[in-house]
Amino acid sequence: MRLAPRHREGNRRVVLSMSSMIDVTFLLLAYFLLTTIVSQREDQLSPNLAIDRSSAGTSEQDLEPQIVEVALRDGEVVWSIGARSFSTRDDLLAALRDLPKGPGLFVRVLDGPTVAAAAAAIQCGRDAGFKEVTYVPVDD
Repeated sequence: MRLAPRHREGNRRVVLSMSSMIDVTFLLLAYFLLTTIVSQREDQLSPNLAIDRSSAGTSEQDLEPQIVEVALRDGEVVWSIGARSFSTRDDLLAALRDLPKGPGLFVRVLDGPTVAAAAAAIQCGRDAGFKEVTYVPVDD
């Protein structure tokens, strides 16, 4: 914004240039129009845990999803599926490959392990062929 003093004899007036204000207003208008058009609306997002009630009888979707728990025991990271515990990523990957892939995989991290341990469990799930791998925080 340029303030140009105009001196007249006895009359001092300040003239404001409105072109900068018009430019900023136009850019803000363009920004809000573009971001509302490009971004996906939240009410149109599909939930990750959809239930298909149209199929009758027992099917693969009637199975409960598998849960991998990531815990820290005696300073070591331990991944557990049910009662089975694994101390290496290779053992976890081998166990995950034997599970059915349709119900999905949930990774629940208990207090203590690092983010790298949780990421390793998620990556093992992806490597084993699970399409749906979901991180679940532990409720306190």
